[in-house]
Amino acid sequence: MILTIDVGNTQIKSAVFEENTLIEKEIFSLSNFQISIENILKKFKKISVLVIASVGKIEKEQLEVFSQRVKIYFIDREKVLPFINKYATPTTLGIDRLVLTAGAVLQFPSQNRLIIDVGTCVTYDFVDENDVYYGGAISPGFRLRYEAMHNYTAKLPLLELKDIENLVGNSTDNSMHSGVVNGLTFEIDGYIHAIKAEKENFIIILTGGDANFLAKRLKNTIFANSNFLLESLNSLYQYQINND
Repeated sequence: MILTIDVGNTQIKSAVFEENTLIEKEIFSLSNFQISIENILKKFKKISVLVIASVGKIEKEQLEVFSQRVKIYFIDREKVLPFINKYATPTTLGIDRLVLTAGAVLQFPSQNRLIIDVGTCVTYDFVDENDVYYGGAISPGFRLRYEAMHNYTAKLPLLELKDIENLVGNSTDNSMHSGVVNGLTFEIDGYIHAIKAEKENFIIILTGGDANFLAKRLKNTIFANSNFLLESLNSLYQYQINND
């Protein structure tokens, strides 16, 4: 069994895999990192490898306490990848974007792929049918948009994400919700439309914490999977140990 860990900006996600089957997923805070991992290892005693995407705010010492029980495997830019990286500044490419790109290549071979990860920020990553990665785009996610309106104006409130039906908001709160929710929806649909105009044989992969919320609002046909990063960690690990 393999335990994959994604250290994000606001929370930590983990998943237990038996080969390519996701057995259990858990989300926890940074402050509960060690005790949460300890509980997972106690529950699934067959876990032999811990695969982590980015240490982020996690100190390596926090992971080393488990090194006597499981193998600790870090995904980094120096290991073999299933794609050619044409990013102009490859050392600045986030590990999460690198992992998502690798997962798209391994799971959806021989086609153009656009991976959209909706979290604190929204990242767009394009890798072509020849497995060449070129880059993409980064923009604010739902939470940052709400916070920006609250922090940089005198009177706008700080709101939480809310599903809406109307394009025209009939109050200040509803106008803000419309701006954030419809604005990001239009942005993603527009980006997909523009890039599909240039390429054929395309798959759109939507992932991240807000993937399911957005999936029903987008006009374009997409493959929505909120667990895609955790699955990509597992598949990239398998690829690297077989091609090292």
